[in-house]
Amino acid sequence: MSRRAFLTKSATLGAGAYPAMLALNLLPAAPAHAFKLQPGSGQGKHVLLLGGGLAGLTAAYELRKLGYRCTILEARERAGGRCWSVRNGSTTQETTNPSHTASFDNGLYFNAGPSRIPHHHQLTMHYCKELGVPLEVYNNVNEGSYYFAEGKGPLSNKKVRAREIHNDVRGYTTELLAKALHTSQVDTGLSPEDAAKVLEFLRAEGGLDIDRLYKASARRGYVEAPGAGARVGKIANPYRLADIVQSGLLDPDFYNVAEYTYELQMTMFQAVGGMDRIAQALQQRVADCLHLRAEVTDILNQPDGVKVTYRDPQGTHELTADLCICTLPLPVLSNVRHNFSGDVSRAIDFVPYIQTSKIGLQFKRRFWEEDEQIYGGITHTNNELTQIFYPSYDYLSQKGILIGYYNFNEKAKAVGELPYAEREQLALRKGQLIHPQYPKEFEHSFSVSWQKQPYSLGGWALYTPEQRQTLYPALLRPEQRVYFAGEHTTYLTAWMAGAFESARSTVAAVHSRLSEQRVAYPSVKPVSN
Repeated sequence: MSRRAFLTKSATLGAGAYPAMLALNLLPAAPAHAFKLQPGSGQGKHVLLLGGGLAGLTAAYELRKLGYRCTILEARERAGGRCWSVRNGSTTQETTNPSHTASFDNGLYFNAGPSRIPHHHQLTMHYCKELGVPLEVYNNVNEGSYYFAEGKGPLSNKKVRAREIHNDVRGYTTELLAKALHTSQVDTGLSPEDAAKVLEFLRAEGGLDIDRLYKASARRGYVEAPGAGARVGKIANPYRLADIVQSGLLDPDFYNVAEYTYELQMTMFQAVGGMDRIAQALQQRVADCLHLRAEVTDILNQPDGVKVTYRDPQGTHELTADLCICTLPLPVLSNVRHNFSGDVSRAIDFVPYIQTSKIGLQFKRRFWEEDEQIYGGITHTNNELTQIFYPSYDYLSQKGILIGYYNFNEKAKAVGELPYAEREQLALRKGQLIHPQYPKEFEHSFSVSWQKQPYSLGGWALYTPEQRQTLYPALLRPEQRVYFAGEHTTYLTAWMAGAFESARSTVAAVHSRLSEQRVAYPSVKPVSN
């Protein structure tokens, strides 16, 4: 069988194309190095890990390779922390809401936490490969999705295809710049020959005509699609720039153009079957040292070790260890008794976390695909929904789950205060303004407000530049025998890569201290994006 034939057959298996391409050397392996530390036995040394999210699981996984005895305490009934895919039977009990259980069809899910892996997050890709977690392409950019602005403008309260807005705004702005450049109203310092090249680029970039004017083209779509015979197709007219502006479609709600944002540029990936497959793969490696439903109440540094008190269904317990790695989110850690220094206590108490919410909506029919040709991607709004995410898996199947809203800050705060039923009503009421199919096709919902999740109390750390200078450094140093890890100890907050990077960095520091040997192969250093 030829390589082309093999790859074609592998692609029919969905995620099978990715490992097939690796096997055929058509795609290079994730370049992040395997974690190689200077030899040094961890025998007899006990490390206690607080939190069974990605950082805690990864740290234990790497420490156990070095021979350390590990104990992981996780307060939830599941591992993975914020890396959570909601399926049928998933449950949550928020701080202001009762227990809530998902009733989705088997095989359907949505990622309540992280849902995307940037192609340049090499360490995340490395662990997916090392742990045998298959990946598939995540469609983050879709020109067929919508912009929807509530308001009083000419285009308000209408769903407008993203490609229409993108191409019209690009066309009008390049036309303005081309006019200014052509009439020498812009001092570019270019020679006439170079200026002519820039003008030609602007004409091509904006889809301008020979007179450098923007007019509609097939880039922004058709009113009537082309086809066989005499069906040449009818090109839609452009929106007026003034109408776009007056309708709020250039407001900050719509600034986040994914292809311009470093972390959101294609290609992006997701774990086949849900992002929590990554956490589950780690959990399998450290299952015998993982204690679930174990809520930490006290962390005390002692002269010869660290003592941690926790409670579980059997009662209250104490554990001692040589060192401790604490990965608890800072709002949770703020409620734990400890004897940390003032600098660390201030960082724990004053680093803010974002408020953010998601709701999964199951529909009996994938109308966004069947009726509107939307396959993955995101619709952006200026109302409480903020974003609607379309699934990037099981295309053309019968049912599916949309993320009916993904919102932040004040919008997430307001939605999070609602009971589950009222969140569902809000998502359906606002969503049907864009998709009138909602009422007929809707079946079930499940919502998560991360600031209301007892063992998260927020989405991710939100440092200001000043807090990076004043609070952040205290979390990068060991507090006597306690080390801190998690996305909040990196410049990769909000990403799984932050958990992986921090885990490696902390394991290297712990191993260096306990083995009294230097690290021969340094860990990957997180860098600011």
